[in-house]
Amino acid sequence: MKKNLKITISIFIFCFILILIFVMSNKSKNFDNMIYNFIISFRSPFLDNYFKFITRFGNTNTIIIILLLFILLFRDKKSFLLTISTTSCVIVNSLVKQLIRRKRPNILRLIKQGGYSFPSGHAMISICLYGYLLYLVNKNIKNKIVRLLSNIFLIILIFSLGISRIYVGVHFATDVIAGYLLGLVILLVVINYPNKSKELRYVKNNSN
Repeated sequence: MKKNLKITISIFIFCFILILIFVMSNKSKNFDNMIYNFIISFRSPFLDNYFKFITRFGNTNTIIIILLLFILLFRDKKSFLLTISTTSCVIVNSLVKQLIRRKRPNILRLIKQGGYSFPSGHAMISICLYGYLLYLVNKNIKNKIVRLLSNIFLIILIFSLGISRIYVGVHFATDVIAGYLLGLVILLVVINYPNKSKELRYVKNNSN
């Protein structure tokens, strides 16, 4: 793994731990309230429907459908790594939630949601699943217009998913930011895993 990549991953992990400390020490309350109040100040019938629709892109059924479609269409290493990225995300998210056990906000909820709050699973999925698709788009699509439109769609989706969880009232801002950070760590490891494997094979072949 390259030095710059290790530094980047370390920074993301450090930021996650920093947020975790603030959450556990109950020092994130003012920040969470400020972001929450700002976001819900834009509430309207249109945005209610938009964010309730967008948040479904992080639901289990939607994720499974996307993965199955991708596997059936490509049946290659890309679909395998996409599955690994998404599965790893779900496992890590579940483990951390069980360890932290932060209760969800319970004010002006627009949807029903059980379980714990920290970190946001939807935010993590937005990075591990749609972030990986964003990576594949930039790596494999040659047509500039198609690539640009795909980038815009996926970037909007990623950020909208995170915002939606605050907007519909089931997550704090720190949950979402922490979810993005953990998702980025997993995504970077999965993306660079094939390169690491090639390096190991190269070293092994040269040593023989």
